[in-house]
Amino acid sequence: MIVRRSYLFEASHQLPRHPGKCRRLHGHSYRLVVEVEGEIDPVQGMVIDFFDLDAIVERRVLERLDHHHLNDLIENPTAEWIAVWIYRQLKAEVGGLRSVELFEVENASALYRGELENE
Repeated sequence: MIVRRSYLFEASHQLPRHPGKCRRLHGHSYRLVVEVEGEIDPVQGMVIDFFDLDAIVERRVLERLDHHHLNDLIENPTAEWIAVWIYRQLKAEVGGLRSVELFEVENASALYRGELENE
């Protein structure tokens, strides 16, 4: 079973290696989707309690990113590297973490499934 939960946050960034206008300071209304896979607990009836997931995401991610300048945490904060950073923040506490998907705008996202963890 796979469960998904969405979160919204606002943040600014600038892409120091970008040749175009994204090199300049700007901001986005990000949407984060966290995907967890696991067995349905036969007693609780859930893969993970959304309340528990919300608490982890709030503490590990949203408190650190929402209304912050992402370059203060991530050297080159592209959507791809932000997604990797978020995945790494959640991995230890979210059992069954399958992926994080970060939408920088409504129709463009980066989906990360931990592929770089063995590098």
